[in-house]
Formats: sequence, C-alpha cells, structure tokens
Amino acid sequence: MRQTLTTRVTAFLIALAIAAPALAQSTMVRGKVIDAKKEGIANVQIVVESMGGSGRKLTTKTDKKGEFVQLLTESGPYRITATDPKIGSASADTRVVLGKVSEMTIVLVPSTAANDSAKAAELKKVFEEGVNASRASQHDLAIEKFNAALAISPQCFDCQFNIGVALMAKKDEKAAEEAWKKALEMKPEYAEALNALSTLYNNQKRFDEAGAMSAKAAAIGGGTGGGSADAIFNQGIILWNQGKIAEAKVKFEETIKMNATHADAHYQLGMAMLNEGKLAEAVTEFETYVKLAPDGQYATQAKGMIAQLKK
Repeated sequence: MRQTLTTRVTAFLIALAIAAPALAQSTMVRGKVIDAKKEGIANVQIVVESMGGSGRKLTTKTDKKGEFVQLLTESGPYRITATDPKIGSASADTRVVLGKVSEMTIVLVPSTAANDSAKAAELKKVFEEGVNASRASQHDLAIEKFNAALAISPQCFDCQFNIGVALMAKKDEKAAEEAWKKALEMKPEYAEALNALSTLYNNQKRFDEAGAMSAKAAAIGGGTGGGSADAIFNQGIILWNQGKIAEAKVKFEETIKMNATHADAHYQLGMAMLNEGKLAEAVTEFETYVKLAPDGQYATQAKGMIAQLKK
C-alpha cells in the first residue's frame, strides 16, 4: 500500500460539471496490521477517518490474524490509523471509490511508528501550507510548498496533481499538463488527473486525446458514483464539440441515468433535443436544469429558451 496524502485543493479543480454523491451504495476498507516479522498483530485499534471534509471517524479492531474490515458508504479520501498502546501508531491514506474494495497493509513496529509519525506530521504541515497558498491565489508559493512535500514523500501524487492545478491557475498549460502526467506516472488510475487532462485537451481542441483521457476516467469509476457520471458527461461534451451530436446525446442520457441531478447534463440534453426539433422534450430538460441550478452557468440561456419555445 502506497502511503498517500489525500487533502485536495477542491476550489481549483478543473471540471466541466459538479458530481452529486452516490446513493444506496457501499464499499469497504480491508487490511492487515503486521509486525517486523510480517506476522499479524491482534487487537490493534483501527480508526478510519474521512479526510474529505465530513471528518467522520469509524473505529474497529484487528482480529486474531491482524486483519480488519470497515464498511463505508461515502467515497473520497480516508486516513487509516493503527494504534497499539505498547507499540505506537502508524497511518496509511487511501482513496475510496464506491463499489471497489480498498486494501492495505500497515506495518507497525516501534521504530517505524515513531519515524512515520514525525514524517507524516511534517508532510501534512507542508502540504496544508500549499493548500492554503492555493486558496489565497498565491500560486508560486503553493508550488514551492507542494515541491517541498514531494521532497519528503517523492511518490506524493496529490502533491504533483496540485502543482498542476497551481500552474493552470497561472495559465501555464504546458507545465500543468506535464505535472498531471507525472501524477499519472505515480498513480495510473488517478481520476482527478485524467479528468483535468481531458478538460485541458478539450479546451485546446485536442479532441482525440481528450476523449481517451475521459474514457479512462470513466473506466476507473466502474460505472458507479458521481465521479463516473462526470467522466461520461465530459465524453459527451467532447463529442458535442466534434459535431457528433447524436453520440453526445447518448452520453448526456447516460449521465442522467447515473446521476439524475446532474444539472449541466440536463441542459446539454435539452440542446440536443432542440437540435433534433423535439421542442417539448427540450423545454422539459431546460426546466429541469433551472430547477436544479437556478443560478447556474446556463440559467439565463435556459430561461430564455423556455420563454421562446413556449410562445
């Protein structure tokens, strides 16, 4: 299990739509706590903490084999901390996707517990300084902090991703692209980086590359969850920009099946219906968009078309 850092600079994430949380789905974190001899440690307290903003904490313990399982109902970043009063604590971070089991092994020995704790604390401090700098639009400082975090943990793909976000905010598209590619070298199934590259390529009219990245992101979603709906929607936008309206329409319909509250998908489906001359259906989609996003980016256009089409 790769040690990871899961805080995100969500305010700056480049995306074409906002994903809604998945409903009626679950997954689990499954792992084992071992000692220096790779033998399981029984009765170790396990704390599973959401790092995505809710701050929810769940606790369990390892069984006699040193194994543990914790059911989850929300996707996102989590920190798993194993604690034994005679040994100490050690943590591992992971990103949970609904419908997929996240597995890990935590090595808990006195020396690594102390060293990992100090290293994790420093990494967390520097990374959060980068996050705060990004939120304050101090992009050069943010890049400096994320690079410092990479020096502590060279495989910190979140650090590399957020360097790309800061570079994109500076309008340095070429450097941002390289940063996101490096993040994917560290973690090939990194949906955020794939979606960021898809959006970048789409804006640059590199539609084939945009489609490839979006398809990979959708595949990682496994057909479940809001993140997958976003990836399918992005595929629709890419097809729309290529003039493949019928194919784009199918993607917008798929998005709505996966996430009925995806406002932008309703708007784009309305545009596709309008293109086909299906005026009543178009009005229904535009009205749905306005209901879901009354102050959304297309609200003025949607309201105007509803008024015109109902005359």
